[in-house]
Amino acid sequence: MSEQPAHLWIVGGTRRDRDAALETALPPSAAGEFHAVSSHRLGRGPYAGTAALLNLVVPHVRANAPDLVTAHDVELLSVAPDLESVVEPSRETLTSLAIPEERTRFYGPARTRRLAHGVVEFLNHWAADSDQPVTVRFDAVHAADATEQELLAIALRRTDPARLRLVVATTAEALPAHAAELAGALARYAVRVDAPESAAPAVPRPGVERVRAYVESDGTSDDPGERSAYETAPAGIRAELHDARAAELARTLPQAHRLGALPYHLEHGSDPHGAGLRAVLEATGHCVDMGFYHAATELGRRALALADPEREEEAYCTASTRLTSSLAVLGQVDEAEEIYFDLRSRFTTPMVHLFSNYALGMLYTRHRAPDSRNHLTARVHLHTAIALASQMPEASRSFQKVFQQNGLALVEMHMGNLDRAEELVTEGLARLDADLAPGEHELHRSVLLHNRGQVRAALGRIEEGVADISRVIAADPNHPEYYFDRASLHRRSGDTDAALADYQAAIDVSPPFPEAYYNRGDLRAELGDTKGALADFGYVLELEPDYLRARINRASLLLEDGGLDGARADVAEGLVHHPDSADLLCTRGLLALEDGDPDAALADFTAALEHDPALYEALANRAVIAQEQGRADDAVEDLSSALRLVGPDASLLYNRGYVHRSAGRWQEAIDDFTAALDLPDGDRAELLWERADCRAGSGDADGARTDLALCAGLDGSPYAERARVRLAEPA
Repeated sequence: MSEQPAHLWIVGGTRRDRDAALETALPPSAAGEFHAVSSHRLGRGPYAGTAALLNLVVPHVRANAPDLVTAHDVELLSVAPDLESVVEPSRETLTSLAIPEERTRFYGPARTRRLAHGVVEFLNHWAADSDQPVTVRFDAVHAADATEQELLAIALRRTDPARLRLVVATTAEALPAHAAELAGALARYAVRVDAPESAAPAVPRPGVERVRAYVESDGTSDDPGERSAYETAPAGIRAELHDARAAELARTLPQAHRLGALPYHLEHGSDPHGAGLRAVLEATGHCVDMGFYHAATELGRRALALADPEREEEAYCTASTRLTSSLAVLGQVDEAEEIYFDLRSRFTTPMVHLFSNYALGMLYTRHRAPDSRNHLTARVHLHTAIALASQMPEASRSFQKVFQQNGLALVEMHMGNLDRAEELVTEGLARLDADLAPGEHELHRSVLLHNRGQVRAALGRIEEGVADISRVIAADPNHPEYYFDRASLHRRSGDTDAALADYQAAIDVSPPFPEAYYNRGDLRAELGDTKGALADFGYVLELEPDYLRARINRASLLLEDGGLDGARADVAEGLVHHPDSADLLCTRGLLALEDGDPDAALADFTAALEHDPALYEALANRAVIAQEQGRADDAVEDLSSALRLVGPDASLLYNRGYVHRSAGRWQEAIDDFTAALDLPDGDRAELLWERADCRAGSGDADGARTDLALCAGLDGSPYAERARVRLAEPA
């Protein structure tokens, strides 16, 4: 083992093997403060090991650093709901407070990454304040939920093993496809330790104590004898033991196990189609609400297996819709569509067809890949849903029609029918105000108002869009995306101070929010705040090293600011993640020019254009090299291509005019300088000076003197003084 502290990846077939390997690789005397948790999803469900760790750590941190706990309350309570008795939530939103019947908005797939980053930062602070280095062993990570695997991938990259050493223990089997990030992080940031294979013990005769041990492990035991005893035990004995374990958990730690062990035991107990189905459905609903979509998908499949569509239509439909909602977010839209058609083929209940048509519309207008979306098909489904909503009982008719019309508004917006989209949303707001009591469906009212703000902004009515989103923020002040969206509108209107304030507000109320930091960094760069922009881009890249635009922008800023080594490092790291990035290749070409290597620069600019022929910066820079190498025709060709891409541009016209002038093509140069003079962003004095030189070269002495006179009259330019000197010379 290395002398330097390192994260460890313990690989072994059983828990016993992994324990032995860890003790050899890291004796207890070298582990410092040590904690061991199980990540198996059958125990606590999503974030199983992390939740167990936080339950141990947070009460102590709260006693010594309560502000740290408050700063991370959203992520702590989302990951470890047992902490409700310890951590008081300070940033509730209409989404988190909505009762199930009024939940009409769900989290995006990026939410778990924000939660993971927040938890990792909390753990880093905790470890930094500990009296000794900390080691945390996460076992059974191969059987963890996707949330835990994602968090551990981030933690391996963002924690210093000298302060917080992570031990990730798995079997030798490949991790699931969705855990590719974790597999890469283990390979890059952890030292692998393979446990010697222990001699397989003879399979013991089945015994009730071994069965009991397996059940009390909540199905996580990898002891071959216990598993074999359980699998061969009579079904009645197994069910009885599952019932007893479920009762024990419900009495002692129901909150901790309601997403993992409780539904597992109840679905394998004596009442799988009753108590088991209810527990699995409840866990599925919670995971959908929290944005834990991989867990919701697995639980939804288990619920469907328990629900008899003939006798339990409501449960079957609930399981199906929760499953399809999760599949859609995860991009598995074909399977989701197949389930919606299954529902419509099985049942004649109007609500089933209403919801299925709405959901199919969303699949075709939002969830499918851009090249397979069909907004016309989506509109057909939404029109069907609206027709069904019009036939609903009076008590639900108004809301259902408004809900479906909001979906149709999205379709109309995607089809470019912005006026129709605004009309639908405005009509829906008016109907809810007229037909519902104050406070009823506040979440959906906020959704409608936010959507109208977005549509109005798309129509160019920025002030009205800001007004709508401001009303939403007043009603839901802890929802970060609202500040983020309003900041973009402020920026479009030129109110950069308000935009910066809103980006800060989004950052303040959210777990780490990379997009808010990126947009603020981009605005700071535009305003000339290089230091602030570099700080924001740096934090984005700490969170997400493959965030391409942040990598490009930071490299460009460093290059402009003279930080060539930093720019080189950014380009090199960026190309590891995005080897085909034309922007990074172009920046590497600029760095090669700084190093005096035009051949390498030329190769990079050419490679950039192979990946993105529309990257005019690469064309312009390649033209510079061509001009310096005496290839005037190649330079003109590249500059002409760039101008075709971007339209009239003073800088490009100047450069092409300069190439023509150098080649003695006086009239072509004069034409380019003249065209540049008609543009507002050209350097008028320099252009007049160059055109005067070309006119003189072409024999137009009067034209040259006219240009020099105009140039001389432009105070504040070094070219004006040159023009005065030239005019004073003999003709």
